[in-house]
Amino acid sequence: MLAELSIKNFAIIESLTVSFEKGLTVLTGETGAGKSIIIDAVHLLVGGRGSSEFVRYGEKRAELEGLFLLDDEKHPCIDRCNNFGIDTSDGMIVLRRDISSSGKSICRINGKLVTIGILREIGQMIIDIHGQHDNQELMNEENHWKLLDQFGSGKINHALASYREIYNTYAKLMKKIKQLSENEQEMAHRLDLIQFQLEEIEKADLKIKEDERLMEEKSQISNFEKIFESLQNSYNALHGEQRGLDYIGHSMSQLEEVSAINDSLKEMSETISNCYYMLEDLSFQIRNELDQLEFDPERLNEIETRLGEITHLKRKYGQDVEEILEYAAAIEEEIDTIQNRESHLFKLKNELDSLVKDLIVEAKNVTAVRKKSAAELTKQIQRELKELYMEKTKFEVAFGVREGSKDAPQIDGVPAKFGENGVDETEFYLSTNPGEPLKPLSKIASGGELSRIMLAMKSIFSKHQGVTSIIFDEVDTGVSGRVAQAIAEKIYKVSVGSQVLCITHLPQVAAMADTHLFISKETVKGRTKTSVKPLLEEEKIKEVGRMIAGVEVTDLTKQHAKELLALADSVKSL
Repeated sequence: MLAELSIKNFAIIESLTVSFEKGLTVLTGETGAGKSIIIDAVHLLVGGRGSSEFVRYGEKRAELEGLFLLDDEKHPCIDRCNNFGIDTSDGMIVLRRDISSSGKSICRINGKLVTIGILREIGQMIIDIHGQHDNQELMNEENHWKLLDQFGSGKINHALASYREIYNTYAKLMKKIKQLSENEQEMAHRLDLIQFQLEEIEKADLKIKEDERLMEEKSQISNFEKIFESLQNSYNALHGEQRGLDYIGHSMSQLEEVSAINDSLKEMSETISNCYYMLEDLSFQIRNELDQLEFDPERLNEIETRLGEITHLKRKYGQDVEEILEYAAAIEEEIDTIQNRESHLFKLKNELDSLVKDLIVEAKNVTAVRKKSAAELTKQIQRELKELYMEKTKFEVAFGVREGSKDAPQIDGVPAKFGENGVDETEFYLSTNPGEPLKPLSKIASGGELSRIMLAMKSIFSKHQGVTSIIFDEVDTGVSGRVAQAIAEKIYKVSVGSQVLCITHLPQVAAMADTHLFISKETVKGRTKTSVKPLLEEEKIKEVGRMIAGVEVTDLTKQHAKELLALADSVKSL
């Protein structure tokens, strides 16, 4: 949920901080007070298009910041944030956007600088803004299959998993066939290139970890004097004039004489004896190292030359010798495939023909499961529309096969374009009046009907989209009477599962609010200042009365407002 919003130097707002609660929050006030400006600020905060026009006159930049609380530890935006290196361990996401007077934006998520694209991607996962003319996701037919899959996520995801297992193999086979089906001239050029590369690698006669061993040997030769001097000094300290081992041996013999007196002396005697023999053995090893040390400047040149050759190959074929040899093995296999292209193509096409049969079966299964979910979705939307007094409206999810090339495998007589999510094209269709044909949702006229249709869909999809907050910006425009009351109840119903912020001019909607914020403006020192005030019970009655009657609020109007608030309380208690 959106817990707090901070706005500074944005449009007519100089400085404003608003705290929000769970449930339904309504924002009301006179026209021009700044209600929509607050929603515009949220829209920009989650990646909307910004410009210098949003910066308050006379200021250098506008600053927007929002704190979002995530109750669900498995919310999808947490994984996306982690992918971008953004810490969300405390269950909070802070979005910040600064817009300069030149129009440039600086975006941050939890203090980390991000692009506007990342801000938009994360923002749209946690808040959904819907206005009367802002159709967003529901009005975009390209998103309808996603919404359907979210609605029937359990069964559809299971069917998709089985389909994708075969589809991934299909995609790899298609890629191989495409590569082998390229024109002969390109294949000949490719063959010449990789044959040259293979010869170059084979000529080098590389050995596993050869570069590491050479680097170690180079280091030893380059530091010969230092190594020799250290080993010599170490050996002399033990066996030379300093007679380190002799002194330790003397100590050992002295302790051996008294070790039988008590356990403590015996333990010390054994310890120093062990140390003596270990040091003696190490001194022999040091002596052997000194005897084997040999300075060979010619060997150093050989190592430098060989390392230079390996480095040259690394630039072209891999980061280390292992990667170079792996690349050599891969192109050797590719050479064989190209030289025997026809036989390989024949084999791959046979594999493909067999695989396509299984792929079609799984694709049809995904379609069948989606159609079952679509039937259930249709029932629920029809029920929601009936509650909004649109019982004669018909809803339908139309299915089609996404068309591929002419030679693509056919499903129901149509060449199908297989993708990661199947072959289905889905689109929502509506008919708002009896006798009229079903039309795409995107072609439905705006107005009161569109407001109710979109609200009905929001009531269902808000449970499946995962957003923590939904904003309705005057979606109740163009309705009144019993329809207004139905919309108010529907908006409240949505708020039970998601935080809802709603700008409204309907008293019925305002009466349903869990929190009522009043937006007002005043002129201070020649400049407009917008303020937000949470209303107490008596203030709420007065504001609802104003929304009913207009400017003059009489005792009768207040009585009507009280009755409306009481009705809202009774509906909310059900």
